[in-house]
Formats: sequence, C-alpha cells, structure tokens
Amino acid sequence: MPLKQLSIFLENRPGSLRPPICALAEEGIDILTLSLADTTEFGILRLIVQDWDKGRRVLEQAGWVVTVSEVVAVGVADRPGGLAEVLAVLEGAGLDIEYLYAFALRDEDKAFLIFRFDDPARATSVLRGHGLHVLDITDLLRGSA
Repeated sequence: MPLKQLSIFLENRPGSLRPPICALAEEGIDILTLSLADTTEFGILRLIVQDWDKGRRVLEQAGWVVTVSEVVAVGVADRPGGLAEVLAVLEGAGLDIEYLYAFALRDEDKAFLIFRFDDPARATSVLRGHGLHVLDITDLLRGSA
C-alpha cells in the first residue's frame, strides 16, 4: 500500500528548514523520514510523518502550501547489486521512477528506499509479485520490517 508523503517548497536561504520541522514537533508529529532537494531559488522538503493528515493541516495552518503524494517504501537487499535487482524488476515492468531517497530504517539484510512512481498501486503490485517487501505505515510506525 502506498504511503502518503507531504511536500512543501522552501526558500533556499539559511533558517528556512527549521520552521516547518518545529511546527510539526510542537504538535507532537513524528517525522519518519525526509528528503530535501534544492535549486538556487528554492528547496523541496519531502516528509513522511506518523499522521500525514494532521501533518498536512499543521503545515497549512502555519502558511505552507502542502502537496500530498503517494510513495512506495521498498526493502532492498543490503548488498552489492541489491538495488540493481529491484531496478531490473521495475524496468521489466515498464515502471518509471520519478525520484527515490533512502529511509533510515534497516534490518539485518535489507535497506529501505522510498520510491515515487506515477502509478504507485501498479508498482506495489509488481514489486510484491516479484517477492519484494513493500512496507506500509504500520511497518514504519513499528520501526521494523
């Protein structure tokens, strides 16, 4: 099942990352993972939080425009070639990756990555059909895979 990811634009200047992080913290919203990408003008903060709907409301009430998108958390064999195997499955199914980033959760033999696809439901089906571990929010909140 795809996860909900929150994205907000930030000015690319010192101190612009802290306010949205503090807004979430003040409301007791745990950040499970995040990614920050930048250009010369702005940055895109992508977050997966424990309660995406509450997180969205908190950030919007604080003045940020929030985009909600679906992403897929995938367990990848934590060894040379593990990611290449997952990419081969995705390529074979004709699935396009818009972007991906690492997730801090690990277990003994897997690393976890967050993927953004234009068709997350199909990607989830293909990945599970090839025996790959797709995490849901329950797995992430439990902190284990």
